[in-house]
Amino acid sequence: MSLPPGFLDELKTRASMSQVAGRKVMWDTRKSNQGKGDMWAPCPFHQEKTASFHVDDKKGFYYCFGCHAKGDVVSFVQETENVAFMEAVEIIAREAGMQMPARDPKAQEKADRRSQLADVMEQAVQFFRLNLKTNSAAAARDYLTGRGLNDAALERWNIGFAPDGWQGLWDHLTGKGVADELILAAGLAKPSNQGKRPYDTFRNRIMFPIRDPRGRAIAFGGRAMDPNDNAKYLNSPETELFDKGRSLYNHGPAREAAGKGQPLVVAEGYMDVIALSEAGFTSTVAPLGTAVTEDQLQLLWRISDEPIIALDGDTAGLRAAMRVVDLALPLIEAGKSLRFCLMPEGLDPDDLLRAEGAGAMRRLLDQAMPMVQLLWRRETEGKSFDSPERKAALDRTLREAIRHVRDQSLRRHYGDEINRLRRALFDGARDTQAGKANKFQRGGFGKPFGKPIPIPMAETKSSALAAAGTAFEDQLREAVILATLVRHPELVDRFMADLERLNTTRPEHEAVRSALLQTGGANSDELAQICGADALEKLTHARHVQIAPGVRSGAGQDIAEMSVAEELAKLAARRGALRELDDALEDFSGAADEVLTTRLRQAAEARNNSEKSGSDDRAEYDLGPNGARVKRDEKQKLSSLLDNIDFSKGRRDRP
Repeated sequence: MSLPPGFLDELKTRASMSQVAGRKVMWDTRKSNQGKGDMWAPCPFHQEKTASFHVDDKKGFYYCFGCHAKGDVVSFVQETENVAFMEAVEIIAREAGMQMPARDPKAQEKADRRSQLADVMEQAVQFFRLNLKTNSAAAARDYLTGRGLNDAALERWNIGFAPDGWQGLWDHLTGKGVADELILAAGLAKPSNQGKRPYDTFRNRIMFPIRDPRGRAIAFGGRAMDPNDNAKYLNSPETELFDKGRSLYNHGPAREAAGKGQPLVVAEGYMDVIALSEAGFTSTVAPLGTAVTEDQLQLLWRISDEPIIALDGDTAGLRAAMRVVDLALPLIEAGKSLRFCLMPEGLDPDDLLRAEGAGAMRRLLDQAMPMVQLLWRRETEGKSFDSPERKAALDRTLREAIRHVRDQSLRRHYGDEINRLRRALFDGARDTQAGKANKFQRGGFGKPFGKPIPIPMAETKSSALAAAGTAFEDQLREAVILATLVRHPELVDRFMADLERLNTTRPEHEAVRSALLQTGGANSDELAQICGADALEKLTHARHVQIAPGVRSGAGQDIAEMSVAEELAKLAARRGALRELDDALEDFSGAADEVLTTRLRQAAEARNNSEKSGSDDRAEYDLGPNGARVKRDEKQKLSSLLDNIDFSKGRRDRP
């Protein structure tokens, strides 16, 4: 249904945002100003004690400074009531005393047609329910009992049985006066190719009604009782009511349960959904006989920001999980992703529940892995990376996969996580090889075989890095950056990416950084509510911060922007140089000794001296490893010292 122009504007004018939200929150009377329409309360979308949920009644918008939920009166009802857009409009219109616009004749005709088909489907549900109680359905009842379903569960899920005859349902419906055309259009029967009467689509099958989010029967899924049947599971054909790729089994009840805090679980089939729901996991859905589609993913994200894909632990389940990963990568965004829960090998959720109970299932769901880890697992599990070529091939494959992530910020975080996993894999392999080498040297009996492989002295790495500078310098630069952005919140957007990458050294710095990212730039009072007044005071009242150019009273936006950019560049250069030293030590760890330690210390001291004496803002920079900016004269001095080290001399054998 489409709304006429101006209807929504009139609705939002009549419906007070604070009144609608007031049904779900308790306003903080000390902080709120009802006369100005400036209202504050604990957020209804996440657990918190402080009042970070803000409603501006004049503008008709809400925003939470904690979880970043935002929107207008319609989106608020959608989120809190867990309903679709049009349902939310109808709820608000009813409360505001507005009449919903009349449907146009064609739309009404189409709606009437769908209602007729839905009525035919409901009659079929009742027919199948009655047939489950007949003698011909004894085997079906035994099967369902064996799966742990009692009479109450069968009633809840409206499970039935299609008798083993060609026209059982057809005769029943036509006998009640249902038109032939409606039975065929509902997908309950098929026309005969031999000129005979149409025949039933479902025969000798256990029947599972498929309902839309409003609870109307729109299709069926049937499980064959004959083991020799061509299709173990059969779904209704697509009809005016049923679009398989845009429907979910148990959609409506799962949406309602998710709105009450249940995690949304995506299982493979009807029995998995029923078993999980009966065990207490009531927010469970399933795609309908096919791999998850893009439309179904969007439906899932309307219900929950992070659905859990729970698949069988066999090869087919893993393949299905990987297909979902490939489908989802271009669609994910900040706050919208998937987690994966893989069952133990050979088990599906129903098997696990019957064998170990709901507690085992809950533990698996709690341990569901992020999508990036499943992507990593796919590309690395069971493979060897014992050569540069294989490592390079892995890097290329992962880069190509991550490139599908459209959100640049999210793509960067994926890259960071892949790099972390990569370091863990290759560093672990290097440690294992070193352990094997040492064991070989000792011969397993504590006696060396030949010349031992040189092992770096314990003080080598620590002394070089310690000489490269102290954390105090980083703290000063961090404080100036954060305090300047607090004083000039309009610059936060400009430096958002740098803030996300900034690794802070003090808890209060991290608190302020997080608050700036959450708010996207806000006044000091709003920041203090998130990060705490103490953290903000410690940051802004330090003497070295107060004299910073961008923090001083009267400093303009241009000066503040230059100050933040300069401090970020210096911080990046310093940390980039440290990473260069760290990488050099790792690369040459097999040859490290006292001579190498001394020369690296000299390199670090030269870097520090050049940084102290060469703070010329006009200095030219080069890009070092990892993207860090390093002053050109520093890099030349460092490279010169390292180039003069003879790594082949001065080694001492160690037992």
